[in-house]
Amino acid sequence: MRRVGGRLLRWWRQLTAMRTALILLFLLAVAAIPGSLLPQRSLSQSNVTRYFADHPTLAPVLDKLYLFGVFSSPWFAAIYLLLFISLIGCVLPRAAEHARNLLSSPPAAPRHLQQLPESTELTASLPPVAALDVVEEELRVKRFRVVRREGRAGPELSAEKGYLRETGNLLFHLSLLALLLGLAGGKLWGYEGSILVTEGGGFCNSFQQYDTYSAGPLVSQSDLTPLCVDLTDFRAEYEANGTAASFTADLDYGLAGAAMRATTIGVNHPLRVDGDRVYVTGHGFSPSFTVVLPDGRSFDDVSAPFLPTETATMASEGALKLPDLGAGATDQLALQGFFAPTGLLQGSVLVSTDPRPLNPQVAIFVYRGYLGLDSGLPQSVYSLDQTQIDRDQLTKVGTANLSVGESTTLDDGTVVTFSGLKEFAALQLSHDPGQGWVLAAAISLLVGLLGMLLVRRERVFARVGPAPDGGGTVLSIGSLTRGSADTAPRFTALTDQVRTALADRNRTSAPDAAAPSARGGAPEKEIPSS
Repeated sequence: MRRVGGRLLRWWRQLTAMRTALILLFLLAVAAIPGSLLPQRSLSQSNVTRYFADHPTLAPVLDKLYLFGVFSSPWFAAIYLLLFISLIGCVLPRAAEHARNLLSSPPAAPRHLQQLPESTELTASLPPVAALDVVEEELRVKRFRVVRREGRAGPELSAEKGYLRETGNLLFHLSLLALLLGLAGGKLWGYEGSILVTEGGGFCNSFQQYDTYSAGPLVSQSDLTPLCVDLTDFRAEYEANGTAASFTADLDYGLAGAAMRATTIGVNHPLRVDGDRVYVTGHGFSPSFTVVLPDGRSFDDVSAPFLPTETATMASEGALKLPDLGAGATDQLALQGFFAPTGLLQGSVLVSTDPRPLNPQVAIFVYRGYLGLDSGLPQSVYSLDQTQIDRDQLTKVGTANLSVGESTTLDDGTVVTFSGLKEFAALQLSHDPGQGWVLAAAISLLVGLLGMLLVRRERVFARVGPAPDGGGTVLSIGSLTRGSADTAPRFTALTDQVRTALADRNRTSAPDAAAPSARGGAPEKEIPSS
């Protein structure tokens, strides 16, 4: 039993060593690399599905290693928890020891001051106590904490300063621990969702409405803030060379049961409501179409977001699905196309030359048949299901290049008109309860780091004794400094100041040698001070 206890104690000491904490911190950084290189299920299941389709042999192996869910994997959690335990076991005992050091006196002077990194001896005609008084005064001016003792070899002095260096060290590691706790709390109780909203549309804070979302394991639908947001207008401004200058979105927002309020947000100016933040993360265009069926029924200004494929020119691709024409499941209609904000026909190919909507044009392919929306299989709302086309369940019935107001007529008399254009904004709602903790921890971490780098831990010892020839006092001074490689200039400056102060004290304590004698005006002989 004693052997087991000894082994556990050794393991605990190894785990709580600072070297182990640094190794675990490095491993945590290395373990996060696959999360940035591979698609993650928590961010985009469609990207993971695409990766499986592109790498059918490699993807299952990576999936068994949890590389598509790195931050929720057992091995990442193990590193994270071990780092917590190591930091706690390392920092808390050091904090208690540092508190005891703050309340204790500086240590006694070592027996051999000459063995310290910096040491010297000074001679003075002052008595030992007076010589130590001079050293104490100089050290207290420099904010040293000084203690006088009666040592084995005579009166001695111990002084120390720079406790803030160890305080900064502890603050740094405690802040790192708080930072990790804040990040962990944000992952456990935080959530975020992304959605594309066209002008005139809106959304409420619900996982069912988001295009993609991620939530911590302790978050449920009932925990979401009942916030609703409507996009009334979106404006994108560009420089003359086509570079985006600013994105602004006019919103109406409000909590459930409360009146809606208007505000304007930008890329770096989100909407903040009860711990939730709504950001603008992107934008694009939603072409509008009017579809008139042969029987006269009309579907006016139906639109769908077209996702940008080229950031420089905002060339976009998308699809508009019309399953509710009332003509049966096999007579559904869909438009798939390419949109150019500033269109230019090169032969029969439409290209975009500018991100601003100066000459909007769209190239569309019209399909008729069964869209498969009620099949129970997931499919993207921004594109057609290619398997439906490959199975001939969707048949191409028309193509056209259209400007605003232009139309094309299908084989059955259906008229499709490019009726206009709207803009959409990519909005992201985020809730991170650990954000404030992370900010405070990051600031205190930097403060602690500055204390570690800028403050020196210094100890100075002094001892006095009679000169070997009995003609005065020998003052021995030694110094030990941590946190600086070049300590000689500081020690030399201290000893020079002490030497000057000793000389000044000696002059002020001796009789005025220049005073004339009562007999014949000759100066009196100088009497050594006692």
